[in-house]
Amino acid sequence: MLRTLLIASLFSSAATLAMAQNQTRSGTPDEQKACSKDVSRYCRSVMNEADLVILSCLQQHRPKISKACDAVLASHGQ
Repeated sequence: MLRTLLIASLFSSAATLAMAQNQTRSGTPDEQKACSKDVSRYCRSVMNEADLVILSCLQQHRPKISKACDAVLASHGQ
């Protein structure tokens, strides 16, 4: 019984780790760097959400975001 519980726990942990690793952000490292301070400053409450949620937040704060981040959004048609 203990062995079965241990094996089930290991599979659960592996599945959780695999899902966490698949949550990569879109954009190049330079694009991410350009917007990281703006996301931290204006969108902290949604930082762990999907990219589209973060994008929506940045768009809501468009007048306040940095020129570099604004350029990234513009280059992607946003």
